[in-house]
Amino acid sequence: MAALDGKTAVVTGASSGIGKATACLLAQQGSHVFIAGRSAERLREVARSIEDAGGRASVGAFDLHDYDKLQAFVADAAEQTGQLDIVVNAAGVHHPGTIVDGKLADWRAMFETNVIAVLAGSQAAIRVMRETGSKGHVVTISSYAGQGEGYHVYGATKAAVNSICKVLRKELEDEPIRAVTIMPGAVATNFGRHFPPEFVNGMFKSVGISAAFQTDDVLSDEMLEDLRTRASAIFASADDIARAVLYAVTQPHDVSVSEILVGPRKSFPGAA
Repeated sequence: MAALDGKTAVVTGASSGIGKATACLLAQQGSHVFIAGRSAERLREVARSIEDAGGRASVGAFDLHDYDKLQAFVADAAEQTGQLDIVVNAAGVHHPGTIVDGKLADWRAMFETNVIAVLAGSQAAIRVMRETGSKGHVVTISSYAGQGEGYHVYGATKAAVNSICKVLRKELEDEPIRAVTIMPGAVATNFGRHFPPEFVNGMFKSVGISAAFQTDDVLSDEMLEDLRTRASAIFASADDIARAVLYAVTQPHDVSVSEILVGPRKSFPGAA
């Protein structure tokens, strides 16, 4: 019997990276996963791979900034299956740059995705878990950058997330719902899609990979795996983070796994 047989899980940001890896692993372990993100095509590809492996997946393609749709998607997962056991807030965005030269639209996008969507998704999950009497887990993917080292405006959003998760743990300490914070270091994903091309191409060149990245490009899974393989000391894989999520949600329920820091053994300058 798989560890999560009969469970229902919602994963945001599931079209790529950490969200995709987490959705696939939770499905492999028996969960019916409800996967959310903006790209319907990529979400369908993830769902097909899950189903081809014998798992169950349902797709919700929408902008997570539409908080009503996000909360309705979470509620619908419980309505379809009769329960909600796990929510993973894995969606995130990073616009690098200084405060002096930054753009208001970029700051707004980071706070709306990294903070407000976490609040909206967590709120919806907790309400449903209370209604269904679930011994559930609300898992949020934060970052090393949220530990207060002043890592761009992005770090401020993740510091806010860390604080929110601590507040949630306090609010839920007398209930059978656990709030977990996973803080990854540098991970080989498409997270750097808003970075300058010279930074990304230089990073690939430093490990012997020829790349012609342009801002907003989506790098292939094969290229990202090549990067992780060649630079495993400074880049974790999305699967590493997914396994941390699985660990947290499969512990005895009276054990509170509150925070997990997981990443490569060395730091990569400029990455988090």
